Amino acid sequence: MSADLIRIVSRDSPMALAQVERVRAELATLHPDTRTEVVPVRTTGDKWMGDLSAVEGKGAFTKEVDAALLAGEADLAVHCVKDIPADRPLPVGTAFAAFLRRDDIRDALIHPGGLCLDELPAGTRIGTSSVRRAAQLAASHPHLLCVPMRGNANRRLEKLAAGEADALLLAASGLERIGRPDVITEILSPEVMCPPIGAGVLALQCREGDTGLIDAVSGLGDPVAHRETTAERMFLHVLQGHCNSPIAGYAQVERNGDLSLRAKVFTPDGKTVLNAHEWAGALDPATLGTSVAVSLLRQGARELIDGIAH
Repeated sequence: MSADLIRIVSRDSPMALAQVERVRAELATLHPDTRTEVVPVRTTGDKWMGDLSAVEGKGAFTKEVDAALLAGEADLAVHCVKDIPADRPLPVGTAFAAFLRRDDIRDALIHPGGLCLDELPAGTRIGTSSVRRAAQLAASHPHLLCVPMRGNANRRLEKLAAGEADALLLAASGLERIGRPDVITEILSPEVMCPPIGAGVLALQCREGDTGLIDAVSGLGDPVAHRETTAERMFLHVLQGHCNSPIAGYAQVERNGDLSLRAKVFTPDGKTVLNAHEWAGALDPATLGTSVAVSLLRQGARELIDGIAH
């Protein structure tokens, strides 16, 4: 161990801080003598409640965190992989040190009346700002209405209680992290609601040259999460998807080690859905991600993505 103190930078939302606590607990088990302290930052994405594409899309949640890392104000960043843009490389001078064991990748429906998705009556207002969720609901449940809703999970639950929507769609893993799995009415299968790229995975990011720190935290990494995330991020990178692109997909390592990737690209109205599902066996995850992206490009994904304003 080179460092007896690791400064961990994170967004200051309750969920982000809960994620940091998981990392601190796992580090304490692995390296009992190492101290950790949290450096919370307020990101553009947390301050801005309008359309994300107006503030650089998903980079809005990572820019300030990256800056703290590069300025030497912190040593380690904890990110949700789904918030890290894949259409451009990581900021120069930074690298992933580990991908943690993957949590639930599925979406959860919260309905105060206890109804499941298929039971919701026409005109039910679903609070979500995710183009991925909205496009899939438009395709599968066109009688439901999506109403834009941003803010952290606690804030969205408050807005639901205040009547700004009739139901919510949130990540199951996020509700687990903030200790609110009690509000979940139904967990949707990936077949019903295909998850975002990188769902349920926390990434540890640090400065490239910090080899001592990389060695210290790499033990937190999970090989399965690493393979699945590598395939998914390569897929998104080749597709050059932006934050307004309704793109969904997930890789899965089977018990025998075989890796597969299932992915979809939608038009925002859900009228066009492109599908691909390929197996790599035990082969290179990045090659699989590339292959699935090429399969969707052959079906017209480029025109579909470029046709969406961002």
